[in-house]
Amino acid sequence: MLSALFRSVLETPVGAIGLTVDSEGTLVGISLPNRKPSGTPAQPPLPAAARGMHDARAQLSEYFLGKRRAFDLRLAPHGSAFEQQVWTKLLDVPYGVTTSYGAIAAGLGLINGARAVGRANGANPIPIVIPCHRVIGSDGELTGYGGGLPLKRALLELEGAIAPSEPRLF
Repeated sequence: MLSALFRSVLETPVGAIGLTVDSEGTLVGISLPNRKPSGTPAQPPLPAAARGMHDARAQLSEYFLGKRRAFDLRLAPHGSAFEQQVWTKLLDVPYGVTTSYGAIAAGLGLINGARAVGRANGANPIPIVIPCHRVIGSDGELTGYGGGLPLKRALLELEGAIAPSEPRLF
């Protein structure tokens, strides 16, 4: 049986982000400011969904205030087995640290798998919490991000992973 989905919008320093939880309160999606969630939200939320949404909103707000470095949320990203493997590896990348697509591929035992990791990274349905923004090119350059490179830069600056630049998003 498919779980009902509940959505909310959280205003952040980088713009409005959409949050989606299922009826159990598990976070299943985050829509960045330049992406809109699909589907129609069910209303009113069930108690478990309301708790899950509250926790997601609170923890993301703390993150943007610089008060949270790790998330403690139930997650259920939907994707292929390979995407799930990549997203699990992303959860191991600490706050304020960057890694490369090649390093993630190597960690999965893949030779020449950087592009496949990049595709899985780009399909991440729960950005920020599953920190795909922490993956950069092997040359240290910022590369693609579903929210756009200015947002990726802003998140990495917030975490202290890269030096601040001007102008700053927040």
